[in-house]
Amino acid sequence: MSRRLITASVTVAVLALGGCTGSDDDTKSAPATGPSVIAPGKPGEAAETLSAKDAAEQRSDDDTPNSADLDYARMMIEHHRQAIEMTELAPKRAKSTQVKRLAERISASQGPEVKTMEAWLKNHGGDRKSEGHHHDVMPGMASDTQLKTLRAAKGAAFDELFLKLMITHHNGAITMATDVLSQGNNIQIGEMADDVIAQQTTEISRMREM
Repeated sequence: MSRRLITASVTVAVLALGGCTGSDDDTKSAPATGPSVIAPGKPGEAAETLSAKDAAEQRSDDDTPNSADLDYARMMIEHHRQAIEMTELAPKRAKSTQVKRLAERISASQGPEVKTMEAWLKNHGGDRKSEGHHHDVMPGMASDTQLKTLRAAKGAAFDELFLKLMITHHNGAITMATDVLSQGNNIQIGEMADDVIAQQTTEISRMREM
């Protein structure tokens, strides 16, 4: 869990402890102690054990993007674009109405997400120069051979392969989102990652039912 996910809960805990004290005089005389808090370190750093007071004092509102945030945006743009490419095949090649509707929903949600991430990168001084170089390291991406097979398939064969590839694709996106939640620092990227996990977990359940 990243520091940004812990700071809020630490603050709530400290406030709760303060609210449980007695009068103002009691508060002034009470020792500034509390339960220990484990504060995970940044990537490569060890965790720290702090008092609730010290943890609250170390809380920071700085959510400046780090390399994990920037890489996530760059890679997820490419990841989403492949999913959209796959959905564009469904209207003419799928047999199942359910598969066609699923493809429409995926395209309708991921298209705007790509634009949001592109705008985020621009606003935070990022670029997409590394785009196209992460294909082999991004989990869930379909290979060129798999995409070629999908383009050639039709009817029930297309439906089955589409669902299998998209389930794998969604699982990969969830892995990426989970990683950035533990390694990133930017609040907006964290919110986008949360949305990816919630939405794509639901869609995986639907696809497995199909």
